[in-house]
Amino acid sequence: MREIVLDTETTGFEPSEGDRIVEIGAVELFNHMPTGRTYHQYINPQRAMPIEAFAVHGLGDDFLRDKPLFAAIGQAFLDFIGDARLVIHNAAFDMKFLNAELGWAKLPTLPNNRALDTLLIARQKFPGSPASLDALCRRFGVDNSSRQKHGALLDSEILAEVYLELIGGRQPDLVLAPVAPQRAKDVGNDAGVWRPGARPSPLPSRLTAEESAAHARFVEGLGDAPIWKTYA
Repeated sequence: MREIVLDTETTGFEPSEGDRIVEIGAVELFNHMPTGRTYHQYINPQRAMPIEAFAVHGLGDDFLRDKPLFAAIGQAFLDFIGDARLVIHNAAFDMKFLNAELGWAKLPTLPNNRALDTLLIARQKFPGSPASLDALCRRFGVDNSSRQKHGALLDSEILAEVYLELIGGRQPDLVLAPVAPQRAKDVGNDAGVWRPGARPSPLPSRLTAEESAAHARFVEGLGDAPIWKTYA
């Protein structure tokens, strides 16, 4: 299963009020393991950066002036994510901005049900506890010491680690699953359920002769019908 852990940085909170995306970062997972493939792009928002937003991510007008417009990189972004599930912290925020930008660029938008919101997962799993990305890093012992400011790619990499912890650690599928019927057939079991066969020879006892004798004396002292003799 392919998943894309994704984050954006923006000029503010509302695309309907003129705010734009200025950075996209994404990390590819396959079967809950990082593949090493990432996507990272700075974007010229075609507007001035508010001081409040600059304080969050540090991306200013001079830095972003020569970066491509979203319309120039939108298709490459869609090509990278493909049809993978999107893993996003506070997904409603990022999906709102991505779909606004895709719409302005006349590119296909993304269904909201493609996004898995780690913020909602954290709130359901730890009700009443802080659920910010930094709080979850502290809870799971994920190193976020390099996160001096928000950055889309760095936050995606950190979120990927947090996500794997939220769903049960790095091996969420390590469960006792039903054995395939062909395996049952291979061992001659027509019921369709695999069961271990008898050992060709019993395992040797790990008791010493002295321990066996002491146990026998103990059982004899329990009376005429001790339960131990039922299993002897």
